[in-house]
Formats: sequence, C-alpha cells, structure tokens
Amino acid sequence: MAIISVTSTSVAVNPLKQSQTVGAVLAFLGLKGIMPLLHGSQGCTALTKAVLVQHFRQTIPLSSTAMTEVATILGGEERVEQAILTLVQRSKPEIIGLCSTGLVETRGDDMGRFVKEIRHRHPELDYLPIVLVSTPDFKGTLQDGFAGAVESMVREIPQKSCKQDASAPQITILASSAFTPGDVQEIKEIVTSFGLLPIIVPDLSGVLDSHIEDCSSAITANGTNAAQLRSIGSSVFTLALGDSMRGGAQILEKRFNIPYEVFGELTGLLAVDKFLQALADISGVSVPEKYRRQRRQLQHVMLENHFYFGCKRVSLALEPDLLWATVSFLRSLGVQIHAAVTTTRFPLLEKLPIKSITIGDLEDFEQLAVGSDLLITNSHGVAIAQRLKIPLYRQGIPIFDRLDHGQFTKIGYRGTMQLLFDLGNLFLEQETKLKH
Repeated sequence: MAIISVTSTSVAVNPLKQSQTVGAVLAFLGLKGIMPLLHGSQGCTALTKAVLVQHFRQTIPLSSTAMTEVATILGGEERVEQAILTLVQRSKPEIIGLCSTGLVETRGDDMGRFVKEIRHRHPELDYLPIVLVSTPDFKGTLQDGFAGAVESMVREIPQKSCKQDASAPQITILASSAFTPGDVQEIKEIVTSFGLLPIIVPDLSGVLDSHIEDCSSAITANGTNAAQLRSIGSSVFTLALGDSMRGGAQILEKRFNIPYEVFGELTGLLAVDKFLQALADISGVSVPEKYRRQRRQLQHVMLENHFYFGCKRVSLALEPDLLWATVSFLRSLGVQIHAAVTTTRFPLLEKLPIKSITIGDLEDFEQLAVGSDLLITNSHGVAIAQRLKIPLYRQGIPIFDRLDHGQFTKIGYRGTMQLLFDLGNLFLEQETKLKH
C-alpha cells in the first residue's frame, strides 16, 4: 500500500490543482440546455471561464451574480434571484447549475434557503431544475467539484417512472472528470454495441468535442437533457466510472434501489476486459467481434513493444482518479513509478501498489521527478520538463499547448493502443537523442 504524505510548505509556489468551481462547471456543461451560474464576484467567474476556454478552445456558457463589496456585506439573495430571472428571460435555459464560490461561502450565505425562497416567490419557475452545489475555492479540487455537481444532479432531478422497454435496457453511466469528451464518446459507442441504452451523466461528448453547431445559442445545445435525467430512476444498473463517482452511484442505489459497480479505470487490457464483461452480463449479449479483434490487436502491440517500457521510470502529477488509472496502466507495462503527486487525499490512492504519493504542487513534483525517464502532468509542467531535460506527456486540465485534447481517447482497446503508442514514441525518441 502507498504511503500518503502531505507537503510541509505553507504556500503553493506552482499550483497543480484547480478549484472546485472549475470542476462543477465542467460537469454542468455535460447537460443540454444548461446555464452554469456562479454566485460570487465577476473575477471568480472570469478565472473559471479562462481555464476551460484555454483547455477546450471553444466558447463556454457561464454567468455570474457579479457580487460587489456592498452586495457581499448586505447579502446575496437578491443577486441570485435577479440573475436567475434574467437568465430565464434572456437565455431560456432548461436547467440552471448554481455554484457557490469562496466569497459567499466565507460570508456564510445559505444557498439552499435562497433557492427555496426564490421558488416560493416565483412559482412560474417550478418547471426549471436548479441544481445547487457547494464549491468553495478555499478547499477541494476540480475532481471534488465535478463529483459534487454529479451528486447534486442525481439527488435532485431523477424521478421514479414507469419501467423502460425490456428490449433496450437503460443503464446510467456516471463518468468522472478523468474522462475527456473523446473518452465519453467511445464509452457510448461501446455500451450501445451491447444493445443497451446509456444515459451518461454528464455527457461531455456532445458539447466539448469542438463540433460546429447549426445555430448559436447562449446555452448548451447537446448533452444529457432534463427528461433523460428524470428517467434515471428507471435504469436497471449504474456504472460509476472513476472512484469519485461512487457517491453518486450510492445516492441512486439509496433512492431507487439501483445496483452499481465502480470501475477505477478503462485503460489497459484487464481493465477493458472487466468493463466489457460487465456489459455482457447486464445485457445478456456476448462481446461483439470487433472488440474481440481489437483485443487481439492490443495483445500483439503489448507483446511487440514491451521492451520500450520495461524498467522505465515515470513521474506523474495528476488528479486522484486520473492518477489511479494512469499508474495502473503503466504498471501493467512494466513501468516503474518514480514519483506520484496529486491534489487531495483520496482513500483509493492508498491501495496503489507504489511506495508513496505526495499531496502537493508542481514545485514538489519538480523536486521528486529528478532522474525520471518521463513526466506526465498538465501543460504547466512544460517548464519543469525543460529544466530537467525530461520528455513530458500531457494529461489532465489544462492542456493549452496541444491541439484539441478534447477529442483524445485513452479508453477501450483502441484508446489503450493509442496511449501506448504515444508513450512508446516518446521513449523511442529520447533513446534516439541519447545515441546521437
């Protein structure tokens, strides 16, 4: 079991983690017709939007209650009410995702009471789901905010309805922040190939995959819609992808008695085998031949290229879910984990079969990564890689110096092969440089 240590520095010199607000907004963007609304200052909203625009390279719908110094002192209920009414009038959202920020959390605004009283004064808003999530900037990480938003969605919106058509069993898939829009699209294709009807929460594949919409809109044009969210109570099973989604799956089990299974990773031969077997068990359909062929291709690729990975030393700085999945895959290739840095204490990480994990920032990562053959972190690790003269493979958020990471796929047999080739080519390129 890994030993978890926390950095002793009193300030983050080169931060690794993003705020909870970024994660919650990212999760909300996977819903159709939504407008995320941040209760806080305009600066909080601008910083959140900048990170997401920088990473996805496309327009991000986001609104703010624009709290001023006076409004902060007197209380923000009026600002929240005014913002919701303005959004309903101008943007006509199907869902509003309401996030708190460090400013109002520090003041102690009772957001739950705000929403109840606003609904009491405006019964015309009864049709409109308002999903509230607490996302203070002063604690937690992107993964925490994302998971909190998903838990709020499944706690507030789903309803128990009539049973679904038995010819196409409906399942709920809770996909964590570790998965890109390209990953989510691949998950949808795999699940539907078993004759299952997936409702993915949140479905980022239709929103942040850099496609061109037929018409412009202030709200999201694709993603999981409100009707699908309401029907989740009739799903026959829940697949929680990423351990941070366990809480959401447990909420659905408690509310609707829906069984669930958690998959910590979908990258790697054994991980994909387990996922496909679960889909076969749920659907009663055998694994399609195309995936059997892809599995044989992956086996061949692993056998032919294992000597590029054996005993290589890799250092990683990632959010917990992504760290778990990446470390598990690398170890299956014979890679040695030289150092691992993450953003927050997470119970699952103690089960990783490596010596230690540090909760810290990129300054800690730079000190621990000396002597590695490869670094894996987000684009803020570029300067570190240059100083240490070690190649960098970009994972996580933000990635702003590579084209369209949103469509990148690392899951399933095909995604695993692509990831293996990307990493193997970096090792091969480094060996070539050393020879010359």
